[in-house]
Amino acid sequence: MNFIVNRGPTYRMSPEPEKVMNSFIPHGTLPGSERADIFNGLEHGNVPVSMFLVHNQPGDGPELHRHPYPEIFVLHAGRARFQLDDAVLMAGAGDVVVAPTGAAHRFMNAGPGELSMTCIHTAAEMESEWL
Repeated sequence: MNFIVNRGPTYRMSPEPEKVMNSFIPHGTLPGSERADIFNGLEHGNVPVSMFLVHNQPGDGPELHRHPYPEIFVLHAGRARFQLDDAVLMAGAGDVVVAPTGAAHRFMNAGPGELSMTCIHTAAEMESEWL
């Protein structure tokens, strides 16, 4: 098993650091674009979660779409306008928004600065139906 062992004020790696390193993805190495980094769980040992690490500029955001699983949005910085089916809501840093399975949804950076957010797809492979 790979883990970090806490021995008081210092930490040490388990005896198999090369296996731990296969589980570590350094910043800037995920595929994606200038708007989001993409983690597909299927490509990382069939992890049952995928995600976007969003860093959108004002006005940026995806078109209306839905998934055959829930999607969870964790806002780290900025403000976002969400549409979830017929509801519209504003969310900010520290908020969590859940788009239920099959809900038509989208978001847009509604602030003056960058929107930093993690969009968690509860599936090893992302599936989107664009509406």
